[in-house]
Amino acid sequence: MAGANAAAGKSSPEHVAGEWYSVPELRLRDHRFTVPLDYSLDRSASPKISVFAREVVSVGKEEESLPYLLYLQGGPGFECPRPTESSGWIHKACEEFRRGTGLSTPLTASSMLQMKSAEDLADYLKHFRADNIVNDAEFVRLRIDPDAKPWTVLGQSYGGFCAVTYLSFAPQGLKQVLLTGGTPPLGNGCTADSVYKACFEQIICQNEKYYKRFPQDIEIVHEIVNHLAQSEGGRVLLPSGGILSPKGLQTLGLSGLGSSAGFERLHYMFERVWDPVIIPGARKRISYYFLNAVEKWLDFETNPLYAIMHESIYCQGASSRWSAQRTMAENEDKFDAIRAAKEGRPVLFMGEMIFPWMFDEIHALRPFKDAAHLLAEKKDWPPLYNVVALNNNKVPVAAAVYYEDLYVNFKVAMETASQIAGIRLWITNEYMHSGLRDGGGQVFDHLMGMLNGKKPLF
Repeated sequence: MAGANAAAGKSSPEHVAGEWYSVPELRLRDHRFTVPLDYSLDRSASPKISVFAREVVSVGKEEESLPYLLYLQGGPGFECPRPTESSGWIHKACEEFRRGTGLSTPLTASSMLQMKSAEDLADYLKHFRADNIVNDAEFVRLRIDPDAKPWTVLGQSYGGFCAVTYLSFAPQGLKQVLLTGGTPPLGNGCTADSVYKACFEQIICQNEKYYKRFPQDIEIVHEIVNHLAQSEGGRVLLPSGGILSPKGLQTLGLSGLGSSAGFERLHYMFERVWDPVIIPGARKRISYYFLNAVEKWLDFETNPLYAIMHESIYCQGASSRWSAQRTMAENEDKFDAIRAAKEGRPVLFMGEMIFPWMFDEIHALRPFKDAAHLLAEKKDWPPLYNVVALNNNKVPVAAAVYYEDLYVNFKVAMETASQIAGIRLWITNEYMHSGLRDGGGQVFDHLMGMLNGKKPLF
């Protein structure tokens, strides 16, 4: 190997580099880093976890000295999709960059059961927020690049939150930053309350658009809600052993209302809600197909960390105290599914909200109910952002702000942008929150153009 990447393939006790392998038009190499769980402790005293990064280049560029781009995936708690070919924004990025995709020691529904108590689990999970993701990123940067040059960071959704933490506390590691639907609230305390309150208007708007597109689903959803309410205990069993209640049905909006093709996926799922009546007089039943689809819809079986840690990503020196539950109480009349069905109003789906009752109803989350409560009450969360540093930012930043974003409210995003010196904004309603994935290479290309002079200020 040559140039700046010559040492990237060398291994050490802290960094193990794998062999190159291939997918169509790409060459990939895996890196595993042994990093401290708790960076506040002496490195020798802290427990260790493994951080994985996948290096990706275009075929034939393995030996070239290329700059690095670090991609930070949305979440929290979701791994980066594995590249299977050179397409979309990956294709665009590999024209100029190497790309690393990170995932930490996997915290799954099974691996977290190794913890002896809810207290032990909560104490472990407190280290898995943006502050330590940035620490991990700097650990990797200093070891993967022998010259330790600043790199470009692309943050999607929660990955953008992490990128702003990076700007706050380790700007020396950054060459430039791209944010796609990932501009976080900066307020002190717990900002979850203000986020949820700001999002209700867009949630209702997305519901209205959905039912305008698929008006027949108003009656279908009424039938489902009434069926669930009239079933024993006001719910039916899911294949895993969890339960589906009317409010559980409303959580389908988390994915269905805010991403590209979400409306269509939700509608087509409702097409298969009922079992066919094969025997005359047989009792009406919700189909196994639909119940199985509901469980897979939200990914809690495979990614429980998202639910457990969700509200903590908004906390600095204050507890969330189940913010979604408290703020929803102020809008209960609008989101009461049983009441809406009785009155003939459209049943409103919810947005990105995690509630304590989910840890009773969702089978994969039940073992972590007590740990989730401990995290919801935790007050001494460390800072995630430094507003003074952001006000004096010198790192070039470009952000795609989606006008109708269900997850990162437009008004909140604009308030944050006003605090980041030098940021350039691309405000658009052409894409939803998933624009980076849906737009091929267009979103990535547009933001890079804003930073490299192809799209000058005007």
